Amino acid sequence: QLQLVESGGGLVQPGGSLTLSCVVSGHTFGDYAIGWFRQAPGKDREGVACVSRDGVGTDYPDSLKGRFTVSRDNAKNTVTLQIYNLDPSDTGRYYCAADLRKGLIRYCTNRERVYSYWGQGTQVTVAS
Repeated sequence: QLQLVESGGGLVQPGGSLTLSCVVSGHTFGDYAIGWFRQAPGKDREGVACVSRDGVGTDYPDSLKGRFTVSRDNAKNTVTLQIYNLDPSDTGRYYCAADLRKGLIRYCTNRERVYSYWGQGTQVTVAS
């Protein structure tokens, strides 16, 4: 059974940075793309970053480009999300998820519907 475990969340001051990690087990790590999503209180969950199976392809919503960086280390079964210049609007629960569809090795998407396995999330709170 594929399992994803997020970590690295916490309370951060505005303008600070944070690194979230997603450790995956139970499946061949290079077989799936990984997406990061977040859900703020009272809002729908939204995609913030994704990384392809080979770690080369990435994608971000236009509004987050430049502040979010996603990477993966297939040797460590880990995907990392770095967030810079945090804003209170970044507050929410952050989830990683796996897309097991067969397809282009260098492709990923921030469309939530294609992700079939999810972690429990890690809370990020941005406040002074």
